[in-house]
Amino acid sequence: MSSRHRYTLIISCPDRAGIIAAVSGFIAQHGGFIVEASYHTEQDAQRFFMRQEILADSLPFDAEEFRRRFTPLAQEFAMSWQLSDSAQNKRLVILVSKQDHCLNDLLHRWRSGELLVDIPCVISNHDDLRSFVEWHGIPFIHVDMQSDKAAAFDQIAALFEQHHGDSMVLARFMQILPPSLCRRFPGRIINIHHSFLPSFVGAKPYHQAYQRGVKLIGATCHYVTDELDAGPIIEQDTVRIDHGDTVDDLVRYGRDIEKTVLSRGLRYHVEDRVLVCGSKTIVFR
Repeated sequence: MSSRHRYTLIISCPDRAGIIAAVSGFIAQHGGFIVEASYHTEQDAQRFFMRQEILADSLPFDAEEFRRRFTPLAQEFAMSWQLSDSAQNKRLVILVSKQDHCLNDLLHRWRSGELLVDIPCVISNHDDLRSFVEWHGIPFIHVDMQSDKAAAFDQIAALFEQHHGDSMVLARFMQILPPSLCRRFPGRIINIHHSFLPSFVGAKPYHQAYQRGVKLIGATCHYVTDELDAGPIIEQDTVRIDHGDTVDDLVRYGRDIEKTVLSRGLRYHVEDRVLVCGSKTIVFR
């Protein structure tokens, strides 16, 4: 994404004639300059999806005034919509257990400026990665899940809200979230699953893949719902394997895929390139 100050407008609404003209006309009448535009109609659902990036300094008003003026048009077309301001970084609360490869990759991208977000804290059910996280200057919070998991997840939800999190990222957080937590933050919890979903859901997917003798393994970045590993898929990738590979080989190959798939999927999410349509996503790359 360009470093110039931009507003990103994303829209989902019932498909009908005149949507693009109405939205583009609204922006044009205020002197707005559109620098990126994407459109898609999901035929089965008869639903229209749009994403536009607008140069903020081309408009005579700020984001709040944009929202106020755009609301009547949105109501006319029954739009679900939001406007994001590139000047305000999204806030990601990262959850992790003991494995650090995905966390390490995300923190590297964050420190290098490739991932333009704020990370107010990292939460873990183990204390192993405390020194690594704190070396990056990020608060590390250990939540004990041994005695009372329900209370622990209540604490995680409270911490997420206390730190004003926009999204919760499960960077190999090896715990199943309760349905109540998934329903509390719909479309705001992102997971990396070490399998090419919908194959091999649940625990030890590499072992399942090895036993099944598959020739491709992969990883999936998806939104978390109350159905295990069944949320809308954001991004996936695979690598070819053969009969000579061991389970340890599959795990090693998989770690590389997990890192890249999570970072790509998270970037699409942060840049408002992902719109959910039922159990699917529309991803404007």
